[in-house]
Amino acid sequence: MDEIKKTLSRTFQGQTDTVKIWGGLITVSIIVYFLFSSGDFSFLLTYSSFMRCFGLCLINYRMWTAKTASGISVKTLELYAIVFGCRLLSIMRHQGYLPYDKSGDWFYHFIEIVSMAATCLAIYGIFGPLISTYDEKFDKFGHAHIPNEFGIAYVAGPCILLAIIFHPSLNREFFSDTSWTISMYVEAAAMFPQLYMFQKQAGDTGGTVETLTGHTVFALAFARVFELIFWAGSFSELKGFSGYLILLSQLLHLAIMADFFYYYFVSVTKGLPMELPTTQSLV
Repeated sequence: MDEIKKTLSRTFQGQTDTVKIWGGLITVSIIVYFLFSSGDFSFLLTYSSFMRCFGLCLINYRMWTAKTASGISVKTLELYAIVFGCRLLSIMRHQGYLPYDKSGDWFYHFIEIVSMAATCLAIYGIFGPLISTYDEKFDKFGHAHIPNEFGIAYVAGPCILLAIIFHPSLNREFFSDTSWTISMYVEAAAMFPQLYMFQKQAGDTGGTVETLTGHTVFALAFARVFELIFWAGSFSELKGFSGYLILLSQLLHLAIMADFFYYYFVSVTKGLPMELPTTQSLV
């Protein structure tokens, strides 16, 4: 009986925490919409950026309050640093890939800058004050044939090459268009190291994912849904084969995250910590 009460208590607390987190996001989202949007369809692009920023701020909150970087892949964070860095190189100089909505005047830039800062802060935490809590032995994505710390080359290298060859031309400048496209392609595969790390940790954790880490990964991944809807609706702007690759990269990202989404929603509905399967690979 006591065990049942404890289980029910944990379930209720888990559901309450989830409601607080996502209820808070929805509330702030409504405020942001009314303050910074003109109601244009392109606000979806800004909202996608906003959700990514939320996820990165959430993981920083978890890291710095709990004083631990356990379960967090620095390689995924490094890939997101490339994503935001390349995107800012494009949108700070040109307007081709900005929302038409008034949020594209400055708010979109601001959110991307905050996201970049949050990513760098988390990386600093892992390599700095919290390094003793970093699970380096599990963060092994891409370690084959090259030093482990350069594993992101297996994601970043092909994406950069692909972006150089195939990119839209909304800015009509090679560097700017290529930088933006690199950010899109790299983001499509940025979660590979994190999912790989989850799977490697499964033996020690039983597949359990820390709650705030799970919320963060979901927010970063689900942000692409809004971005996909926007670029699918604005496909005529992208034009040509590169446009198909942009959409394909976003569909690939969602396909990679499909299993995670499923187990995340199962955990949310039950109000229990997220558990990933331990007998099969997610990547």
